[in-house]
Amino acid sequence: MTTKLETIQIETAPNPAAAVIWMHGLGADGSDFVPIVDQLDLRGCPGIRFVFPNAPVMPVTINGGYVMPAWYDIRSGDLTQREDEAGLRKSQAEIEELIAQEIARGIPADKIVLAGFSQGCAMVLQTGLRHPAKLAGMMCLSGYLPLHDKTDAERHAANQQTPIFQAHGRADPVVPVLRAEQSRDLLQQLGYQVEWREYMMQHSVCAEEVADIGSWLRRVLG
Repeated sequence: MTTKLETIQIETAPNPAAAVIWMHGLGADGSDFVPIVDQLDLRGCPGIRFVFPNAPVMPVTINGGYVMPAWYDIRSGDLTQREDEAGLRKSQAEIEELIAQEIARGIPADKIVLAGFSQGCAMVLQTGLRHPAKLAGMMCLSGYLPLHDKTDAERHAANQQTPIFQAHGRADPVVPVLRAEQSRDLLQQLGYQVEWREYMMQHSVCAEEVADIGSWLRRVLG
């Protein structure tokens, strides 16, 4: 099957038995996190297909309507005000197509990790919490939970026990750590297993975090 989203794909071994679908942040593209694959210690994991999709290109209100890759529009610096619900749901459907593509290629849902940075993190939670089959895990980097007031009503029981890795920079000026902590607290109130990590960094990724990501992937896919 073909999907609407263009992707970059890297396989760590022939005939991979697991997949990581990794969404980039606002204004970036699928190549953004490709270099991290070589930095991950994946000893003990099966062959993994890393799928890095390119977000659609659209005008982004907070950036003066400038057209750029984005999973949804951002209309307010507060992030949770006037959310682009239609855009979130459209990208959710496109990420669901990527999951279905991996399943069609022989990788079961419970061997698929959704990963994302910033806006990509929001898409991980938007999609993963609602997905009707158990996933291997959700990796949430420097982002937040979108449509938080609708999560409880729309979440699917299939992923109630799915491990969630949530990491954030203490000095993040783009997605304040308070916003991430509020997302973590709501997820925990809803009974999710959230492994929280914070680092002395801004809106980025650091070496310590990459090591922690590798460790977490070994646990959920190994």
